[in-house]
Amino acid sequence: MKTLLRVENLSKTFVLHNQHGVVLPVLRATSFDVKTGECVVLDGHSGSGKSTLLRSLYANYLPEKGHIWVYHQRQWIDLVNAPARQILAIRRETIGWVSQFLRVIPRIPTLEVVMQPLLERSVERALCEKRARYLLERLNVPERLWSLAPSTFSGGEQQRVNIARGFIADYPILLLDEPTASLDSTNSAAVVQLIEEARDRGAAIVGIFHDKAVRDRVADRLHPMLPPAKEPSHDH
Repeated sequence: MKTLLRVENLSKTFVLHNQHGVVLPVLRATSFDVKTGECVVLDGHSGSGKSTLLRSLYANYLPEKGHIWVYHQRQWIDLVNAPARQILAIRRETIGWVSQFLRVIPRIPTLEVVMQPLLERSVERALCEKRARYLLERLNVPERLWSLAPSTFSGGEQQRVNIARGFIADYPILLLDEPTASLDSTNSAAVVQLIEEARDRGAAIVGIFHDKAVRDRVADRLHPMLPPAKEPSHDH
């Protein structure tokens, strides 16, 4: 097993400007690594920094301290210091992301939305479409919806489109933010199967799962998230 993702001493604070500049420490000196074929689940109470950590791993947030080492095209890149151009390449080739929310351009048909990550890799269109159809079928998205824009769908349908899009390319690293949150047991089981298949092919997975049954099935180990100790207040 090879390490694909390594987090070293990551710290992140938020400044609440609408509350007189209160400084809120969210992550402090967080470290762990993830190997091929391993699913690490971030475990902690609400407010322990799980989502902040996951977004930092996708370079949506910039930490104040520490490093996020990603094995990308046979070399180690520190996401914290990588230029924007390189981050886009890493997102295209190396790190897949499934969030709870589908953010898409209005009026783009579902099939196109799902195909997009593969099209961006210059994969032949016919292959992209075949893979997209296969995933939408597995996730029980009715074929009559494929030509429609997903912005009109229910929350559960949008989530399944989101998952199909996240799993269409064989990313070496997968970040999953509560992928089964709005799904019934049938569709939840379909997602768990996709996660297990990704792990079997060697993906390094980091996820947040509130559903204990799902978490127990996919987790190789839990990474405990402890809220940082409060900074001493200097207000009088």
